[in-house]
Amino acid sequence: MSRTASPPAQDFVPFATAALDFHCSLNIPGGPLVTTRAELDTLHAHLVSLHGLLDAHAARTGQLVPVEGDQLRATRTRIWQAADHIHAAYHASPRPESGEVPEREACHAGLPEGAPELTICQRHQRAAHLVRRRTTPADLHSPFTGLVRR
Repeated sequence: MSRTASPPAQDFVPFATAALDFHCSLNIPGGPLVTTRAELDTLHAHLVSLHGLLDAHAARTGQLVPVEGDQLRATRTRIWQAADHIHAAYHASPRPESGEVPEREACHAGLPEGAPELTICQRHQRAAHLVRRRTTPADLHSPFTGLVRR
């Protein structure tokens, strides 16, 4: 059995980054003045996926290199905070058909706007379960982004 690590599988993260950069350069300068709900939903999906990737890395790395694991856990928390803000922005944006702005509490009721708009809330609630298991309330509300382990 070889003691060398096997080569990693294809790394798609650089492609995701390039796609975001490409999207930004094509759509933001000449695009609409207000971010659409569809784009907020897509950005939320991206952040939740990134949160899951960082969670997996933090869990594996933290067992071997605790300081690096702490950094990854802090990053995971900040990404969740960003996803939570995107979710709030989605609910603060007007509905395309009526211009009505729904209340944030409607999301917690389970069916704030019906399908397909419901997908952002379902995704957010699924991710929130992971966040509640892996993050303390103090971590989520802390303004301090530095770490304590040396």
